[in-house]
Amino acid sequence: MEIASAFQIMPSDDEERPGAYARFPYDRDLVRRFREHFPRARWRAGEERWFVPGTTAAQRLTTWMAQELETLDRHADAKGRDAFVFEPLESPYLTVADDLMVRTPYSRTIVDALRSIPWAHWDPEGRVWRVPFRSYEDLKLRWPEIEEAARRNEPEARRRRREEKRQEGPDEAAPLQAERRRRRYPVPVDELPPLGFPLSTHNWGVVVFEAIDVDPIDDPAAAGLYAHLQGDSSRHVWGHWRMPTLQEIYRTRPVQAEEAPEIRSARGWWWSSRDELRERARRLREVERAQRSRQYTRKASIDA
Repeated sequence: MEIASAFQIMPSDDEERPGAYARFPYDRDLVRRFREHFPRARWRAGEERWFVPGTTAAQRLTTWMAQELETLDRHADAKGRDAFVFEPLESPYLTVADDLMVRTPYSRTIVDALRSIPWAHWDPEGRVWRVPFRSYEDLKLRWPEIEEAARRNEPEARRRRREEKRQEGPDEAAPLQAERRRRRYPVPVDELPPLGFPLSTHNWGVVVFEAIDVDPIDDPAAAGLYAHLQGDSSRHVWGHWRMPTLQEIYRTRPVQAEEAPEIRSARGWWWSSRDELRERARRLREVERAQRSRQYTRKASIDA
């Protein structure tokens, strides 16, 4: 895949807010130049593309992208290919085509490493990371870390670690994990959380409460699992929660003024900040990518 084909411009079909969308391989300096040139541009995380408002946005984007492509070293990919031939990387996770294709089990370490490589980008259709030859030297520097993380996340390696962990004896975190599967959380009777909105909690991060029990909590073991459940548990009831969807996170406005830590600590829930919402969105996207990766692997094994 040539770099030029990775630059995409799509006019917006929203008549009330004219503009255009832009998508291009991630590179820190390129993003900096883009934001300097288009200060009103906004990143649409759910769509993984930039939105530039204005009736002439498509023309301005086309001009900017043409200028950026002209400044690229036209021989950089050829140089990178020569470097690969001279000192190749050989790995079951790497395929050589028009560019370098990296396909591994999902790992946050791998995603962070590949995102740090200029021009590397995720191909959602091929379910593979694509790295142009111009970035081969950067890929080579990060490859030991990438390959080690890939091996650690192979299904057999994960199964072996789970078996070793079981043989080590009881896990102190097991009670909390069991409690998490029950999807419940103690909330004070006099300050019940609103239902249907993403809210932050001590134990489970950003969640959405769906129902509140009427009866007070009668579970002595719960006090050891929830720091804010102290003293008389009859002042608390169980709130039943679920994970928010990505669209719910994107639609939620972060709190403007955070409450005092002692208030949040005593109540156990609070309106989420921008950083908390971003962190939950990041984790939800990780889960979606992992699920898609497993589906792709399963389908590939069936087709084989």
